[in-house]
Amino acid sequence: MMAKLITTAPLALVLALAASPAQAQELTPEEARAILERLEALEAETAALRARLEATETQAEAAGTSATAAGAAAMAAQDVAMQAKEAASKTPAISRFEKSDGFTLKPRGRLQFDMGGVDTPGPAIRDDLGNAVEVRRARLGVSGDLPGDFDYKFELDFTGNHVAFTDAYVDYDAGPATLTLGQHNGFQGLEEITSSNDISFMERAAFTDAFGFERRVGLSAQGSHGDLHLWGGAFSSNTDDLGAGVQAWALDARAVYAPVVGAAQLHFGGSVHYRNLDEDDPLVRYRQRPLIHVTDVRFIDTGRILAEEEMSYGLEAAAILGRWHAAAEAHWMRPDATVLDDPLFFGGYAEVGYMLTPGYRRGYSPGAFKAVKPVDGGRWSGLGALQLNLRYDRLDLTDEAIVGGTQDAIAAALSWHPNSYLRFLVNYARIDYDDVTPSSRIPTLVENEGAVEVVGARAQFAF
Repeated sequence: MMAKLITTAPLALVLALAASPAQAQELTPEEARAILERLEALEAETAALRARLEATETQAEAAGTSATAAGAAAMAAQDVAMQAKEAASKTPAISRFEKSDGFTLKPRGRLQFDMGGVDTPGPAIRDDLGNAVEVRRARLGVSGDLPGDFDYKFELDFTGNHVAFTDAYVDYDAGPATLTLGQHNGFQGLEEITSSNDISFMERAAFTDAFGFERRVGLSAQGSHGDLHLWGGAFSSNTDDLGAGVQAWALDARAVYAPVVGAAQLHFGGSVHYRNLDEDDPLVRYRQRPLIHVTDVRFIDTGRILAEEEMSYGLEAAAILGRWHAAAEAHWMRPDATVLDDPLFFGGYAEVGYMLTPGYRRGYSPGAFKAVKPVDGGRWSGLGALQLNLRYDRLDLTDEAIVGGTQDAIAAALSWHPNSYLRFLVNYARIDYDDVTPSSRIPTLVENEGAVEVVGARAQFAF
């Protein structure tokens, strides 16, 4: 409105002068010239006022826009603050300790409480199998980062009357390979490398315990190139054996090719292991329990074998597709016997699993299965995850002059994960034995063969 008034004022003056012809006739040339000059001055002032007004209106519009934007930003910030406050209320107040120099410390632990029993449908030399309960694992530890591309993990196990290190190592990761120094696993295979929190059954496949797979103190390296992952290292004995003066040493290597084909995560791997035994204690022994750990009974046992070294190698394969997964491993162990011909022992398994509840899948990282988790980054909700696993497991400890027996198990496991911290398992297995030789050292079935039925259950808490 103001711009229109300023623009039309000179025109109104001219019209007013034109409307008075008598006055126009009385004007002298000098007066007429003065009026024209005044009109020109008024036009110049009008142009200047118009420019100032347009600038003022532009600033006002900008100020209004800025005010609107500022208000919107303030509202958005308030929404973000409210969301952050809500998220914070659902997050533990302390998840890890941090220092300004990059040091972090995060507590970790697990508690596994087992119960179970072994039943012999037929007669047995010993009838003390029965039912039992135990704390299978009770671990506390810490992990985190150190300044300069280092990280660490230290964990103690408090089961029974014994306290022992499980993992106790430092990593250095500043290049194409990660170096690990301390007590850690020696890359024996898929089942052994998978955490006990995340394995399909209460216990790993029979061969992993029978062949003496364990953590040992050593130096190793691991690296990846695309879907190919490599591990290798040199190891001594574990911390307990080192404390007892055992001086064996070992070399381990493993390779895994883990491509994603369509919607399927595939896993193909192999490993090789060499172990030089302690000259002062050159004995090895291979034996195994019937699936669960609550019993100390071993129906299958080679007895002690005098040997200088061990050589073993394994193959592994797995796949995850939606709610399904499958896995299989085979492992061969050959001790270099000092007196007898070298026997070759075998262990392996094949399993298939299915997630009964939709919205969950089995986790995986290169080289190992991980915990069950919601799909597509979702949240735990409702019943949680119910998983069914079926497995065939074989262990053969009979070869050459060694008759340790064979063990064939058909097993099923139902696993319930109500959230990422709790897990409940129920296991059942029927195990057939053959070539079992009676011995005063071990309980065994009559007539060198027979079968047992095993039921076990576990309550697990891990963080």
